[in-house]
Amino acid sequence: MALLQPRLNLKVSQRQVLTPGLMQMVSVLALNKLELKEMIDAEMVENPVLEEIDESVPMLDAVASREERLERSVEEPPAPPKDSFEEIDFGSYFKDYLDPGYRTQPEYEESEKPSFENFLSQPTTLSDHLAWQLGALSLEPRLREAAEYVIGNLDEDGYLTAGEEELAEAFTQFQQSWNPQSQAPQPSEPEPLADLEILRRGIDLVQHLDPAGVGARDLRECLLIQIAAQQQEFAQIYAKRASGPEEDPHRSFRAEAEAKLEERKRSMVVAALIVDKHLSLLQKRDVKDLAHAVQVSPAEADSGIEFIRTLDPRPGRLYNREQTRLIEPDVVFIKRGGEWVVSMNEEDLPSLRLSSRYRRMLVAENTDKEVKDYVKERFRSAMQLMRNIAQRKSTILRTCEVIVRRQQDFLDQGVEALRPMMIKEVAEEIGVHPSTISRAVANKYAHTPQGVIELRYFFTEGSNGPEGADTPLPVLKRKVRKLIEEEDAGHPLTDDQLAAMLRAQGIQLTRRTVAKYREDMNIPSTHQRRRRNA
Repeated sequence: MALLQPRLNLKVSQRQVLTPGLMQMVSVLALNKLELKEMIDAEMVENPVLEEIDESVPMLDAVASREERLERSVEEPPAPPKDSFEEIDFGSYFKDYLDPGYRTQPEYEESEKPSFENFLSQPTTLSDHLAWQLGALSLEPRLREAAEYVIGNLDEDGYLTAGEEELAEAFTQFQQSWNPQSQAPQPSEPEPLADLEILRRGIDLVQHLDPAGVGARDLRECLLIQIAAQQQEFAQIYAKRASGPEEDPHRSFRAEAEAKLEERKRSMVVAALIVDKHLSLLQKRDVKDLAHAVQVSPAEADSGIEFIRTLDPRPGRLYNREQTRLIEPDVVFIKRGGEWVVSMNEEDLPSLRLSSRYRRMLVAENTDKEVKDYVKERFRSAMQLMRNIAQRKSTILRTCEVIVRRQQDFLDQGVEALRPMMIKEVAEEIGVHPSTISRAVANKYAHTPQGVIELRYFFTEGSNGPEGADTPLPVLKRKVRKLIEEEDAGHPLTDDQLAAMLRAQGIQLTRRTVAKYREDMNIPSTHQRRRRNA
């Protein structure tokens, strides 16, 4: 029987280990301009050796030129004396005597002005908008808590994705954690059933708030809520019309308006029938089948479909808007003297230097050894950061120079002249690893005559034509989209027909490739694009 016992084994292996400096270089290379600025600001806070060069402080060359100008002015003959009478500011001298009212002296005033941040508007979220409407209603406390709990569980589109039983159980636990005295159930009615009932009332209350459609469990319920809200609004309009005077001098115009209202009212009824029972047929855009299923005329079915188009399938997006992403170009492509030049956009980037004060501490004899060791370590870290920033600039410039050299037709003519280019090709030309180029172009933008474009946009595959010419992927997708936009809605093009039309233009693509491009652009299939009006 073998006994378990410890043993010592030697194993020789090779593995790549990144040093802290190399890891920092890799991370700095992947940063864009805004992220690099934040990183430099954080490093200056942590490392006292790093200093930002103040542009307002004159450099040695500026001081020398200023002294030279002063010496030159001394040698020049003095200017003739000015008349002292012309130097008197009569406006400020007589202002106290010409002002009929009381005037406080501005030089002795000290007014505390509010911060500029107080004037910046904060966008209202969907939860804030719904909570504001709840605050204007007189509700019992438990119903208000249930409605607020429902609002807190809405997603970005305004949908309630959780089930009622799940929400009721979580709502019970929430109440018990918020109010421990309510843990004991009431003897008259079980607590879970009471919470489920009050939660359903809260859901119904939220669904009657603005915007119409929030609180729905699915798309069908969301659209039906919006249709019901507009039907209720039309009912109020008809009630006011029925209570109006019988004598109407504009009866002819009003009759035409009432005919339009009746048509609108009928389209709401048809739209409710389509959404309630035949939402799957609506996705196929087959007016004839919809009209037959709803038992209305094709014209009424088409009117109902047009009304459904006016509804919002994502009512919460009106308030839960995504924050605008700030983009600032890292490089600029400029044409000078007929040649394209790459320039780094270093505006607002701090210019770093090493502190002379800490440099003197290293050579001072009375400095403690621990302090010297700390300052040396901070100096190494600062110098490593400055080298990595310089290496980042050099790598991005060399990469962009290759891009400009290969994509001059795009810069002059536009997207149609874009040429295929691979990251591996640029890496071989520069002499670095492809991962370095991938980090150098990640999340970075270039200011070009064609607009602000992401650097990764220039790297794309191509499709070989019969003549050996390559067409980049963005151009291929634009061609597919253009062919679909120009097709007949009654007889849309199939993927085979699209591939044949592209082959006629010298672009070799298969049907499956065309279908893949179409799906990437979120374009429906041929059957879904077909529209039948009769």
